[in-house]
Amino acid sequence: MPKGLKRSLAVLLTAVALYTLLGFLVLPGIALRVVNQQLAKYSTVPARLERLELNPYSLELTLWGLNIGMPGKEQVGFAKLYANLQVDSLWTGALHLADVELVKPKTELLFDKQGKMNLAQLFKLPPSEPTPEQPASKPFPVRVDTIKLADGYVRFQDQRPSEPIEFLYDKLNFELKHLSTLPEDNADMTLVAAGPDGGQIDWVGRIGLIPISSEGTLKVTGNKMKLWWPYVRDALPLALEDGVLNFSTAYSLNLSKGTELKLTDTHLGVASLALKTPDGRPLVRLQSLDVSDTSVDLVKQLVTVGKIRSNKLETWAAREADGQLDWQKLFASQPVKPAPSKPPVDEKAGEAQASAPAPAESAQPSKPWQVLLRDVQLRDYQVHLADRVPKEPVALEVGPLNLDLKDFDSLNKSPFTLKLDTGLGKQGKITAAGEVNLSPVTAKLQVTTQDIDLRVAQAYISPFIRLELRSGMLGSDLAVDLKSTEPLAFGITGKAQVNQLHTLDTLKQRDFLKWQQLNLDGLNYQHGDSLSIAKVSLEQPYARFMINNDRTTNVDDLLIPQPPESKTAPKASTPASNAKPMGIKIGAISINDGSANFADFSLTPNFATAVQQLNGQIGTLDNRQSTPAAVDIKGKVDRYAPVTIKGSLNPFDPLASLDIATSFKRVELTTLTPYSGKFAGYRIRKGRLDLDLHYMVTKGQLKAENKVVVEQLQLGEKVDSPDAVDLPIRLAIALLKDTDGKISIELPISGDLNNPQFSVMPIVWQTLRNLVLRAAQAPFKFIGGLVSGGGSEDLSSVSFAAGSSELSPQAHGALDKLSAALKERPTLRLEIEGTSAASTDGPLLAQDRLEREYQFTYYKILQRRGDKVPARAGLLKVPDDEKAPMLDGIYRDQLKQQPPAQWVDLGKEERQNQLRAAVLKFWSSNEVLLRKLGQDRASSIKDYLVDKGKLADDRVYFIDARLGEAESDKRVVTPLHLDSE
Repeated sequence: MPKGLKRSLAVLLTAVALYTLLGFLVLPGIALRVVNQQLAKYSTVPARLERLELNPYSLELTLWGLNIGMPGKEQVGFAKLYANLQVDSLWTGALHLADVELVKPKTELLFDKQGKMNLAQLFKLPPSEPTPEQPASKPFPVRVDTIKLADGYVRFQDQRPSEPIEFLYDKLNFELKHLSTLPEDNADMTLVAAGPDGGQIDWVGRIGLIPISSEGTLKVTGNKMKLWWPYVRDALPLALEDGVLNFSTAYSLNLSKGTELKLTDTHLGVASLALKTPDGRPLVRLQSLDVSDTSVDLVKQLVTVGKIRSNKLETWAAREADGQLDWQKLFASQPVKPAPSKPPVDEKAGEAQASAPAPAESAQPSKPWQVLLRDVQLRDYQVHLADRVPKEPVALEVGPLNLDLKDFDSLNKSPFTLKLDTGLGKQGKITAAGEVNLSPVTAKLQVTTQDIDLRVAQAYISPFIRLELRSGMLGSDLAVDLKSTEPLAFGITGKAQVNQLHTLDTLKQRDFLKWQQLNLDGLNYQHGDSLSIAKVSLEQPYARFMINNDRTTNVDDLLIPQPPESKTAPKASTPASNAKPMGIKIGAISINDGSANFADFSLTPNFATAVQQLNGQIGTLDNRQSTPAAVDIKGKVDRYAPVTIKGSLNPFDPLASLDIATSFKRVELTTLTPYSGKFAGYRIRKGRLDLDLHYMVTKGQLKAENKVVVEQLQLGEKVDSPDAVDLPIRLAIALLKDTDGKISIELPISGDLNNPQFSVMPIVWQTLRNLVLRAAQAPFKFIGGLVSGGGSEDLSSVSFAAGSSELSPQAHGALDKLSAALKERPTLRLEIEGTSAASTDGPLLAQDRLEREYQFTYYKILQRRGDKVPARAGLLKVPDDEKAPMLDGIYRDQLKQQPPAQWVDLGKEERQNQLRAAVLKFWSSNEVLLRKLGQDRASSIKDYLVDKGKLADDRVYFIDARLGEAESDKRVVTPLHLDSE
């Protein structure tokens, strides 16, 4: 072998040996020493690399056992780092690594309470010297075929939140292929990280460095929300009990022309979410929330959510006693974090900045994000509502609630559809469906309600009225058309009903107002303009009205006095006087099987009555039309007495036109005993009432007809009442009763209702009182009016000539009229008070008595003589010469004394005159004779009424005869009296 070749071969072998020695032994040892020296120099904690291996032939570099940190508490390290440099790096112009592998890397990322990160404190690096700005250069060309991270370990701890956060990813595997800093080169990337409690992160995609770009898929599964919830807890006062988050998306990122980020096929899932308040009260529980088919375009600022599916959310909300929502108070209780302090400002720098021209402000606002919700379905939601403001807290359950939303657009380029159905309370149900716009806010919804329990309103009405809502169900089928919110404009059409309403007077524990069913058909409400109802139907309505002892009513008792409004409270703005009044129109009102109770406890005894079987119709009521509504209502009082109300009225302007006729038939008067006892002083034993009222109003002018018919009225026992009228009520009733036992009274009334001093009922009662008073005070004049010509003649007495009991022709005429009038009033009885007057009747009675005494004495004389005599003494004619002897005996017999002694010396004729005058004087003042004349006169009147007037004798009574005074023409008047049976 030539020497040159040998020499060359020796040099080559020596070089190879040196290269091998340096590569395998010297350089790794030097590098390891340098690395550890640098670690010791700059590290603030123990740091060491255990071994370094280099294969100079394959250009493979392996680092073993890097540990930075205290023994057993290493913060950064790895078991092995392997890199394989390729020879083609020499001629390709780029650093080419075939494989880079990191085995069991370990990192502990720790933040203390001040926010300092542990990794930033591991090394004390010398400050870098400022370098002049240089134009951006191209990045160093590097190509890596494969980068692998195996069995990685990452521990994260953050002491900054109020509840420290700590979690561990102990199985972190990462693979990156074809990484390059060369333009347009992309690398394939795979990341799998197994976290705590089964959580995992999967990342598969491509990444490019020049320009920075990436696309791929990211998937986070089984992520326990408790791990990072303290960050949320410090921002929101929500305590997390449980919750799992799943997230996956395909993405595309490009930073060549700004930040271009797109997310597609995004899926977000939340399961088993449970939130509570800091004090432990439940707040939200969610079984599942799935958001799928979602995309996000950062450039277009567009979020498109394809589907949202959520099941069984349960939440709690309450209005506290102070009027605030518990959620509102919950978030308001969060402490406000102090704003970061600003660094001190250099005055000179401030002046320089002030002198610099201010940058032009953006004239146009930023483009808003657009959010599209294609299909949202919420199922089986449950809301527990509570209101603690009322004295009795209110609890209301809403659910199961189901909500569907479709085609929601936050920019309102098209309306979205809404469909809602939910339960309310134990059996209520609400549904709503339609379209909604957000800008401007408009909506067209079909809303239905069913069996909404109105008792939920009890706590809100209790402070104002002592009324208990025992039951009540609201139902409706409505079309809601919201046109705008500023100003508020909307319309509601459809129908509504309230079933089984029952209210109870809590003071008396008696029914107050109730009905079986109230239907409102053809409802049309236009806000601020009109309310129209085609038909109102009431099934079995009932009401109770009572008057108390103090004349107040049960309604007054139910109302709870309210404290006066604060003077400092702002006054509500008064609407303009020219504002158009709301139009109210009710097409028809139907009442079926209604009833009512009325009681008056101000009377003794108490009065109570009832109205049943109330049925009828009321026509169209319209406050914008002058046409009155027809009224036709029928019912019964106390089950048997029919009542009818017919006519027409306009309740919105009753003074313009009204024509109402009301009729009550066969009303039992015994129910009115409390009123008769109070105002008349008598109870009612029996009787029935027919009442016909007809009231007509035209332009404020009243014309009323009141017709009262009372059948078979009989008064009962007398009642002591300070309010009773001082009138002979029994007589008045007898005067008013006709032959059929009826009392018919007509009370016409007229007047101007525009006059505030005019009141109908006082006039009615005054007219009725005057009628009774007139009948009682002038009964003969009253009954005289019942016969032709009797009203102008006084039938209350009969005049007799002095000393006579014979009726004159004038007396015959008066008694004929009186008998006819008494036949019209069969319950009246006539009382005759026989009267005589001593001044005029006495002398004539004495003469007649003296003549009869002559006849009686002469009759006895003739009998003793045995002469023939007539059948009785009154038929004798006594001769004048026979009278003188008899006069002396008559004087002694009647006066029971002897003539005075001085009369012995008188002449015969003079003595006879004295005897005659004494006898006549004695008989002229004789009360027996005068009373006998009065009785005869009474008998003459009765005989005529019975014989000629055909009046029943049991209706004519004698009153004990009396002595009276004669009239100026010497006639003696015998008074007549009327009384009732």
